[in-house]
Amino acid sequence: MTFTDALKDYIDGARWFGGKGREWQVGAVRRVGTLPGSGDGLSVVIELVEIAYTGAEPDYYQLPLALYPDQQERLGHALIGTLDGEDGREVFAYDAVHDREAMGLWLRAFASAADGKVTADDLAFHRVAGHDLDTEAHSTLFTGEQSNSSVAFGEDSLMKVFRKVTPGVNPDVSIHEVLTRAGSDHVAALYGWLDVVDETTDSTIQLAMLQQFLRTATDGWELALASVRNLFAEADLHAEEVGGDFAGEAARLGRALAETHATLAEHFPVGVRDAEEMAALADAMRGRLRAAIEVVPQLAAYEAGLDATYDALAALTDVTVQQVHGDLHLGQTLRTVRGWKIVDFEGEPAKPLSERLLPDSPWRDVAGMLRSFDYAPRVVAMTSFALDAGGDDQEAQLAYRATEWSERNARAFLAAYADGDLGETEQTLLDAYVADKAVYEAVYEARNRPTWVQVPLDALDRLSESKDPA
Repeated sequence: MTFTDALKDYIDGARWFGGKGREWQVGAVRRVGTLPGSGDGLSVVIELVEIAYTGAEPDYYQLPLALYPDQQERLGHALIGTLDGEDGREVFAYDAVHDREAMGLWLRAFASAADGKVTADDLAFHRVAGHDLDTEAHSTLFTGEQSNSSVAFGEDSLMKVFRKVTPGVNPDVSIHEVLTRAGSDHVAALYGWLDVVDETTDSTIQLAMLQQFLRTATDGWELALASVRNLFAEADLHAEEVGGDFAGEAARLGRALAETHATLAEHFPVGVRDAEEMAALADAMRGRLRAAIEVVPQLAAYEAGLDATYDALAALTDVTVQQVHGDLHLGQTLRTVRGWKIVDFEGEPAKPLSERLLPDSPWRDVAGMLRSFDYAPRVVAMTSFALDAGGDDQEAQLAYRATEWSERNARAFLAAYADGDLGETEQTLLDAYVADKAVYEAVYEARNRPTWVQVPLDALDRLSESKDPA
């Protein structure tokens, strides 16, 4: 087997590879740099692998390789294959994120940058002042990561290695840098990042970021699910009476998002969408709805009501837009002893980088969080309670309590975020973004989890009812 064939097999089986199910081949493989500290016993190189699709533009994935002259039994699970080294002798190539020795080179390279930039073999390591790295910390690869690879260094820092890369500024790096330098309490502090100037495109490609490791943090999604389970276990109590009531946390999260948006507005360009741009936004939402109906025919029942929602959106003008998160939900939050932290500012992964860098309405982020509040109790109802033999009565009771939980937390979150009632313009924006998100969810569920498609459809039912004058 050639190394190219071995590379294809390894990438195809990786959780972070987003091209599964499509026809593709390994195209050009370009070595963009060698980490400082590499030697005869271990060389760590970074390859950019072109993924050539049939009838579509290629993607590019980063593959850091740990190259050893001898086979390493401890890394057998991460072996990709063998290839010729620079001296012509065969070397064994491993996915470097699995190798503590290789990860130590990354950490020491970041530490050497101190407060500034160190360049080695075209690789530029950047550092933000304010934290001394523990260069003796051992690395641990997170197994749950999907689109990227995350490596913790002891309890000190966390490195995210971007797998799918695109020329240009990664918003996860640029936003974290701004919020860190501004002293925001609502993000994990950025310690540094790694980039390279790609000779082929003559543009910067950002390869990794190093940030504060929030070791004791609790995932926001898991915290919400625990609250729902507490509610469902208490047959005679309302959401506000249960020990695991989430409303206080929802309010604190709303304030954290409002403060984060305010900081972003201070440090990134703020624009205004005119009537023509708002009409274009509404048309784009209509286009997504029409395409979604082809996949989920049940959406046709909501078409007239959603068109009215999009008409109201198109009638707005002079709408403020700014830098936002772009893909916010409970899974993008962490609860720490110092409050809520918002993570993963890369934006919607399916969108091109050029679109993810564009300013948008903050109400897109708010809508994403509201949809997450809606999903949490319904996921618990469909999973943890799915095997109970309660019949239709239990199903109706769970549906009632799910709605109670989601509406209570949505109200608490909105009240804290907006510091009071929403105006007509804000409500119109929120309704449109919520509807657009639910349409997207319906398509996703139909393709990936068909038994869950009713979750976004029920949300569209409730949105329709809220607009019914009767």
